Amino acid sequence: MAANSNPGHRNKALNSLNSPKTLSGASFDLPGWSALQLERVETALKNWVACPQTCPAPAGLGEAMRYAVLDGGKRLRPLLVLAACEAVAGNPQAALRAACAVELIHAYSLVHDDMPCMDNDVLRRGKPTVHVRFGQAQALLAGDALQALAFELLTPDDSTMPAGMQALLCRMLAQAAGFQGMAGGQAIDLASVGQPISAAQLHEMHKLKTGALLQASVMMGAACGRPNVSAQRALSDYGATLGLAFQVVDDVLDVVADSGTLGKTAGKDAAQDKPTFVSLMGLQASKKYAQELLSQAHSSLRAADLENTAALRALADMLVNRGF
Repeated sequence: MAANSNPGHRNKALNSLNSPKTLSGASFDLPGWSALQLERVETALKNWVACPQTCPAPAGLGEAMRYAVLDGGKRLRPLLVLAACEAVAGNPQAALRAACAVELIHAYSLVHDDMPCMDNDVLRRGKPTVHVRFGQAQALLAGDALQALAFELLTPDDSTMPAGMQALLCRMLAQAAGFQGMAGGQAIDLASVGQPISAAQLHEMHKLKTGALLQASVMMGAACGRPNVSAQRALSDYGATLGLAFQVVDDVLDVVADSGTLGKTAGKDAAQDKPTFVSLMGLQASKKYAQELLSQAHSSLRAADLENTAALRALADMLVNRGF
């Protein structure tokens, strides 16, 4: 798929991910850890997403699917899955499947969100969006196929994952992606264009649209092990807080960064009159709020009382401080 690659944007994404700008995770080798995990994720995705050699998809559908997933993105959600699995000493094979499944759901959502009936965007991950490259019908089908493949990955017909774990992971991902999560948040987002919205409504929208899948990434990684109830609750709080912080930072970057840096169209929220944390709170207040949320995320990790949370701490620092 060399024709679909974008090394420049991929390198920018990796440089951002591997930035040493961490706070409590300063002693943790995030670049080394993330490079190892990314290699695992990329290899798995290349093998599992409509591989032309082993599992081709008909009528050009596989090419559109691979274009949507490969050669772009920071893989933040897969990294959260793998980091949470490490924190609870879980099943690494199950976590790799969960990490890829979460990324497929994320990729499908981007394909559909970028279409003319939604956000009508032409740039994603530093290259033309899927509907621009392949047409709207093929983009719609590619998104549908990626969503289905995510759940197929979580139900292997071998001994990789116990049946109970498969069912739990499928339920977690379905809830995060459906009307109680991402799809519900997108519906609120579309209905809120040009409308006055309160801080509480904005928080609820992003809790669903962005936060649910990020929180599910953490909890799916944890579900690959057996953390106690207290640790589960603390990790859930960490994931929810980090998901909100991620969106606050995204809103800030939409104002202060350019399209080349973001890999997507900058300033589109303001152009489309969408409510954001910046439009509601102001730029500086939004930056301050992101740091407050980061502090809360670290507090949740401490409450989890797990020995190996260094990766989760460093990822939180990186996610909030990216571009600042």
